[in-house]
Amino acid sequence: MIRIGFSMLFCVLMFAAYAQDMAKKPKLVVGIVVDQMRREYLDRFYDRFGEGGFRRMMQEGFDVRNGHYNYFPTVTGPGHASVYTGTTPAIHGIIGNSWYDRNAKKSVNCVEDPAWKPVGNPEGNGDVSPSRLLSTTITDELELATQGRAKVIGISFKDRGAVLPAGHMPDGAYWYDGGTGTFITSTYYMTQLPAWVQNFNKLGLADKYLNQEWKPLLPLEQYSASGKDDTPYETVFKGMSASTFPYDLKTLRKQNGNFGMLVNTPFGNDLLTEFAKAALTGEKMGLGDETDFLTISYSSTDAVGHRLGPNAVEVEDMYLRLDRNIADLLSFLDRHVGNGNYLVFLTADHAVSNVAQELIDNRIPAGYFSVSQVREGLKKYLAQYFPEKDLIEHINDHHIFFNTDLFDTNPRNSGIDLLIASELITRYLMTYDGVVNVFTESVLRNARYDEQGIKGMVVRGHHPRRSGDIVYVLDQGWYASDNKVGSTHGSPYTYDTHVPILFYGSGIKKGSTVRYHTVTDIAPTLSMILRVKFPSGCTGQPIAELFE
Repeated sequence: MIRIGFSMLFCVLMFAAYAQDMAKKPKLVVGIVVDQMRREYLDRFYDRFGEGGFRRMMQEGFDVRNGHYNYFPTVTGPGHASVYTGTTPAIHGIIGNSWYDRNAKKSVNCVEDPAWKPVGNPEGNGDVSPSRLLSTTITDELELATQGRAKVIGISFKDRGAVLPAGHMPDGAYWYDGGTGTFITSTYYMTQLPAWVQNFNKLGLADKYLNQEWKPLLPLEQYSASGKDDTPYETVFKGMSASTFPYDLKTLRKQNGNFGMLVNTPFGNDLLTEFAKAALTGEKMGLGDETDFLTISYSSTDAVGHRLGPNAVEVEDMYLRLDRNIADLLSFLDRHVGNGNYLVFLTADHAVSNVAQELIDNRIPAGYFSVSQVREGLKKYLAQYFPEKDLIEHINDHHIFFNTDLFDTNPRNSGIDLLIASELITRYLMTYDGVVNVFTESVLRNARYDEQGIKGMVVRGHHPRRSGDIVYVLDQGWYASDNKVGSTHGSPYTYDTHVPILFYGSGIKKGSTVRYHTVTDIAPTLSMILRVKFPSGCTGQPIAELFE
């Protein structure tokens, strides 16, 4: 009986301690998005990781092992928006990195906004803002809940990787300028860079990183989780005959974009990590009375992955180095805020396909889809039924936009003509190798948001006012490209949707789950931990296993 009594008392005390820990809000939240990171990298490279980075988060934090994107297309802009809004492009409106704007009659970038100007370099890409993002973010909700007293900062190499996570009302968002090797911002946020950013830029770290060699951390024979160093599936830098170690960056930078080349090396991640530490120090984040929020998006992983594909030795080396970046950042947070006072989550904006040509050579179904070929073929095909009328206004990787003015000129038959044109295009596209399905706008607009399968993925990625009149989906292993080297992403298949979701730190219990969760569950989970309301368009649910 005494033993039972002690056991019960121990359980009560442990539960009380855990409940108290959960009730304690972190002083700082750091959200990390790794651009183009497969979940499998955590397991594939695990044996060569150190103890302080990914392993620390996996062993001492909570690992959502079956985390996915639940919409199409799986690309950077929508990915960042979905993580921080807790919903999908059908609601937050970021349907791609760019899309065709019917009113402007041109493609627009997801964070493009000519109302604002660059700060830090007049020639930089600073005419940006979050204005195209239609939902609030978890960072917005933190600002609203604290009456603006919380400090929110977003940083990335890409403008969209900094702007979208930081939301509509942050204290700042900064991204890398490939023309100068410095970090810049937009007049949407401020009229001049803070002193700490100016001082960081004066260090000239980008120049130092680009004046060295990129050589492997380990002997090449130890990179057993990757393919050979020299393969025919990799994009080659100008000035090299093959994509093989070592890379003499000091020589190569002259022919490969100079400062713009940095993102194609792991030293881009080094620079961003140093900038993150400078932001934490310069803005005194996590040291006040309110919870602060720093968003970090690592972009070099995406650039290298696109050039070389997921089986490249360079990709493995990149992640071994990123593991050290994560360890360095966690160690800095321990000193800056104190272990137990901060929360870190880590995920990705999408994963990546294998190189299609590599799959073909290994007799796995795959292929390359030519948008330009389809455009020309479709134009000739429709001319048989609608002579002297150019029905197609625009085609991109997945969307077809009609020239609606042609239908509007004949109101009596416009509805019939539209239906006929839609059916003709659908039938035509289904004759192409690589096209697995085609959906019309009316089908998608009238479908259920929780529709299952590929159709559901398309529905959740389709915004009626921004998406095309017809959406087509390519088969597994296929992607739109005329380039037989390197890889890409964007599909609704698991190789593009399955990403890491890790939580570590204040209020996070040790553990893992293999239950299916989507990245849209991250924001509502944070809402529960921070005790703020869900973002306005949130469709995700808190990850219950974290609270059980």
